[in-house]
Amino acid sequence: MKRRNFVSYSLLFLTGCTTSKLAETQRSKSSVQETAGQAENELATINMALIPWQVSVEQEEKLKPLTDYLTQKLNRPFKFQIAPNYKTAVDLLVEGKVELAYLGASTYIEARLRDPNVEALAAPINKHTGRPWYTAVIIANSAQGIKTIADVKGKRFAFVNKLSTSGYLVPMAHFLDKGIDPEREFAEVIFAGSHDKAKAMLLEGKVDAIAEDKQSYTEQQKEGRLDPEKYKIIWESAPIPSLPIVASSKLSPELKNTLKKALIDAPDGLVDPTGAVGAGYTSVQDSDYDIIRKLQKRINTR
Repeated sequence: MKRRNFVSYSLLFLTGCTTSKLAETQRSKSSVQETAGQAENELATINMALIPWQVSVEQEEKLKPLTDYLTQKLNRPFKFQIAPNYKTAVDLLVEGKVELAYLGASTYIEARLRDPNVEALAAPINKHTGRPWYTAVIIANSAQGIKTIADVKGKRFAFVNKLSTSGYLVPMAHFLDKGIDPEREFAEVIFAGSHDKAKAMLLEGKVDAIAEDKQSYTEQQKEGRLDPEKYKIIWESAPIPSLPIVASSKLSPELKNTLKKALIDAPDGLVDPTGAVGAGYTSVQDSDYDIIRKLQKRINTR
């Protein structure tokens, strides 16, 4: 009887040891996998989707200084992905296919409607205004006899995209304020798809006037692409909040903070995500874009 008890206790002891070693092995394996996962995550490329502000090839070339800066500051590869259109940029962000997106105010609001947990982190400070805002303008071919907003009636006009703030929402609101309905009173209304394409249509004589942002217009003047004597600003908007860099809801708080600090610490003269030379970045919050929400409501309920 005692012998059987001894054997039973021995078996229990050996079983316990085996179970303990197995559990320890599993914990060790789990720890190794977790460490490997963290290491892999730390080496993973951070992707930022961009709305198609300019021609893709030119935009990619101009973005290299910013790419290099963020790669160094974050100690991780950084890559920009220029979306073919505004909607795709939003899709990539809310579906978690990119960690970040550089969106216009209107596209940021669209992203928030689809995923309330995406977060606006920072926005570039406009070189010309010295503030985190810019302005929309309407540029017209003076050879077509266009000197005022009223003169655009009966002419061909190009907006950028219905999700573009400066290229549609703000100028459209102004037209309506003046009692002008572009769809009824313009000879033709075209959506070019990007700011550069809208300017190209103006230069090629396919349209007589376009909606644009002032900084882009000014820079193309300096580059000799737009003759200021022929292509003139006939209207300029009130300030519009700058385009935000928006984080996916899946991005960790630690990485959000690191990225925000890197942007705010960025030196003056570094290009912003459009490829234009900026004057640094500042933090932003969702309420900064309430003014755009009000404009959207006016346009959608007209």
